[in-house]
Amino acid sequence: MLDKLIIVRYGEIGVKSPKVRGRFERKLIENIKTVLPYPVDLKQGRIFIYPNDLDKAVETLKKIPGIVSYSPAAKTKTKHDSIKELIEIYIAELVEDGAFSSEDSFAIRCRRVGEHDFTSQEMAAYCGSVVNELTQSKVDLSYPDFELFVEVRQDKTYIYHQKIPGLGGLPVGTQGKVVALVSSGIDSPVATFLMMKRGCSVTMLNFNNYPYTSGSNEKILKIYEKLKEYSAGAKLNLYQVDYGEFLRKCIDEAPDRMTCVLCKSGMYKIAEKIAQKEKALAIIDGSSLGQVASQTLPNILATRHTVALPVLSPLIGLDKVEIENIGKNIGTYDISILPDSDCFAVPKHPETNAELCRVLEALDKIDAKSEFDKVIKSCTLLK
Repeated sequence: MLDKLIIVRYGEIGVKSPKVRGRFERKLIENIKTVLPYPVDLKQGRIFIYPNDLDKAVETLKKIPGIVSYSPAAKTKTKHDSIKELIEIYIAELVEDGAFSSEDSFAIRCRRVGEHDFTSQEMAAYCGSVVNELTQSKVDLSYPDFELFVEVRQDKTYIYHQKIPGLGGLPVGTQGKVVALVSSGIDSPVATFLMMKRGCSVTMLNFNNYPYTSGSNEKILKIYEKLKEYSAGAKLNLYQVDYGEFLRKCIDEAPDRMTCVLCKSGMYKIAEKIAQKEKALAIIDGSSLGQVASQTLPNILATRHTVALPVLSPLIGLDKVEIENIGKNIGTYDISILPDSDCFAVPKHPETNAELCRVLEALDKIDAKSEFDKVIKSCTLLK
């Protein structure tokens, strides 16, 4: 019976100062234990998890920000006889499962931490001879069909053959809180995910544009549940405000071309108020430069001018295909493309080169401050 565990690796955390590194390591371990309540150890730059359900743990770790890669492994004592016995059992299981055969070439990749009476190369040669004796497979150090990794760490040795990619990034909760403007479209859920991946705690804010959209919450709730899978157990709130009356005011009392600009400007101001309540440090949106009318440089300047908090747009330099590919990888894309009504408040010829003075004049004309207060009062916690 193999003594199985999972070895977890992180990336940029390791280059932080000792104080920051320690804080980030503790947060990553806390996040792991929140979703995987198993024993966890930290030793010499590696996190070791001892799960009761190995398959569940392997799937769960794919969605925890801060993890660069991880490996299901088996361990034994750092003694040649013990290592030989472990390799024999490990390889026998792989052969039985069809993951390795005598026709495959192989290589041993050995790494040591600590003082030992052998070198890494000597241990690799020893382990290679064990595998060769078992399978008659040929060694190919340059382009092997199969790699067996041997990590010798002081008095314990770990064997594994997989390095499963993680999300990378930083542990959720290490970079402060942000308010993310999230619709049921393709872009904003991807932007929200990217900020979670960079270590931010997120509060989601959705604008219900009824009667200019269907007003259904079905898609946004599905998107919320999908994004929650990447929160590493951290609190993820979803607020919603009623925005239809503000849009009506814009359509009725402001220049027709200005509707989208005023809409986006209002979203930032309302998000700012929510951020103050939530003690958030920034606002996130799904803007991609030039993709739609409100995302030209003049309009970005005009819509954000009155907002004191920084507005971060992690998708700003990505094109639609790149954004869609991320959405497909994280599972939000298939939800975002479900049938839904378009926004009927969009004018036939929206403004793409808004002048700040005209935007401020239009906001003053519709008494935007009073309208924003009304919108804030409609704020409800959906999740």
